[in-house]
Amino acid sequence: MSLKSVAAVLFAAGLAVLPLPARAGTPTLAEVWNAPAIAWHDLRSGIPEATKTGKTVMMVFHASWCTACKSYRSVFKDPGVVEASRNLVMILVDADADKVANGAFAPDGTYVPRTVFLTPDGDVRSDLVSKTDPEHPHSFAVDKPEDVRAQMVKAGGAPAATPPADAPDQRASKEGAGGAQ
Repeated sequence: MSLKSVAAVLFAAGLAVLPLPARAGTPTLAEVWNAPAIAWHDLRSGIPEATKTGKTVMMVFHASWCTACKSYRSVFKDPGVVEASRNLVMILVDADADKVANGAFAPDGTYVPRTVFLTPDGDVRSDLVSKTDPEHPHSFAVDKPEDVRAQMVKAGGAPAATPPADAPDQRASKEGAGGAQ
């Protein structure tokens, strides 16, 4: 089933009548999950973004009362996670506020926090799971960014090649050699 089809099913099932977030496309509580450093989408904006760009989706389900979710938020402040997120479509879902989506994207249960990777066509990427809890493969370490970051990079979220911090500025070296125009 494509993400467009999932979107149609979710809208038909009542997603369209749920209250809109404060800003269209920005999910509730995105700021505590490190927005704007991470460009979080809600389903309404994330699904079309994934279909348009062809990027893998990383969908994070949370609940405001969940203490593990509160710990998991810190993982999204890791610079490597932030960098890898730029090559994915990041969707944040409040599992209590959006029970339809919570049930629709629950390959192994509706526990939180839950992180599910999807192809741009809406298929669950079973190769992108955590190894920390075999019974809950979409439950990543809530206090160690390495677990989720490795899967983000594998999903296509590899950071762009950047020169090491101690590498000389290429422009400055060209200017110094008379290469400036």
